[in-house]
Amino acid sequence: MPQQSSQILSVAQMRAAEEALMAAGDSVDVLMQRAGRGAADYVWRLAAGRRVTVLCGPGNNGGDGYVIAETIRERGGEVCLVAASEPRTDAARTARSRYQGEILDAADAARGDVLIDCLYGSGLTRPLAKDDAALLLGLARGHRHAIAVDLPSGVASDSGMLLAAELPHYDMTLALGAWKFAHFLMPAMAAMGALRLIGIGVGPVDGAAQAIGRPRIAAPAADAHKYRRGMAAVTGGDMPGAAELAARAAQHAGVGYVKLLADKRHSGIPADLVAETAPLAEVLGDSRIGAVLVGPGLGRHGESRERLVTVLASGIPAVLDADALVLLSPRLLAERSAPLIATPHEGELMALERAFGCEGSGSKVVRAQELARASGMVVVAKGPDTVIAAADGRIACAPRASSWLSVAGTGDVLAGLVLSRLACGMEPFAAAAEAVWLHGEAAHLAGPAFTAGDLALAVRAAFGSCL
Repeated sequence: MPQQSSQILSVAQMRAAEEALMAAGDSVDVLMQRAGRGAADYVWRLAAGRRVTVLCGPGNNGGDGYVIAETIRERGGEVCLVAASEPRTDAARTARSRYQGEILDAADAARGDVLIDCLYGSGLTRPLAKDDAALLLGLARGHRHAIAVDLPSGVASDSGMLLAAELPHYDMTLALGAWKFAHFLMPAMAAMGALRLIGIGVGPVDGAAQAIGRPRIAAPAADAHKYRRGMAAVTGGDMPGAAELAARAAQHAGVGYVKLLADKRHSGIPADLVAETAPLAEVLGDSRIGAVLVGPGLGRHGESRERLVTVLASGIPAVLDADALVLLSPRLLAERSAPLIATPHEGELMALERAFGCEGSGSKVVRAQELARASGMVVVAKGPDTVIAAADGRIACAPRASSWLSVAGTGDVLAGLVLSRLACGMEPFAAAAEAVWLHGEAAHLAGPAFTAGDLALAVRAAFGSCL
């Protein structure tokens, strides 16, 4: 069960969690004070004595804004407040009655240092009204910094879709009570800046999705040897460079032995990477192989399909990427019982949805869940936002990673990392989550303008940070 700090809740789950707190004795007013004062702590630190403008909407998110403003005022900070409309909930009206500072017209607060967006929160489902959008954007343009409380106004919480034609860029977004899916999904995630979580006492929620965090990885046992640490195999194909890149990444992610299963001898293979050119079925008969990767550089012709069929028939836990995902069909999985992890990008995800009869609509979370149920695979729907889904309903979302990952070959590196963690004996969903985190951390460590080869080398440091 996820901890409070890692769980991601839908709007319905968050509402139920708040109702549980109220059933246990907390009032809406108490929860609003808790959320607002917690958010005010971050605002106070970021503002550092500069003037704060709080934009309040009519609902409870606006109520949080009144609490933030009053807390800043009590501490001696310079604060003003703009009310887009009158409060429409009892809790928001109570919070406003307690605010002892100024309430200004938008024109009087047009310029300042730090804008706090408390216009609308996670409950918004309709498009942002033109007047509200103009008010928010106008204030944002006149302030040096902006902070969103819970979510930027104009974001659909469960899908991350935009409910406004344009959003301000925020320096920080303060999630209240729990993470929401929009904190991890494009396009909303791109506007949010740094993410921080304000606790209000929400406990673990059954069935909640998880935010992927730094894994805890143990060093090999004192008596470890290469086979006990795990053997991984990478199936080569038409373009050996992609398979070699995946194998190199796998070598740095904990596994003890990596083999490249090539259909012919290639020059330039690193000396510490074992290449096997024997028939694929024969090599995969080695019971010491803990996991096999097929897809990077595989090709899409008849021989490529035969290699995929051989891997699937082997009964070895497998990772499917790139060309293997285009060649995959439900019929090929009919007799398959061993674990499978698929790592599609958007185009490959669409191809799999067509192959497995999925509707292919809704948020990335919904689409990944549907494909996982239809195929039985753990699905790593990768991209600027990455979602992991298992057939049993588990969901995990990755934090925003470096945009420098948008370069050829980084998907091969991710596939190699998933392979390595799976070959080390990890449960497939956990292996995928650890690999996605390592991939993002390696990108952070690699700095700007890296190549996929640079990224593979940076995996070692990322892995070391988990020990």
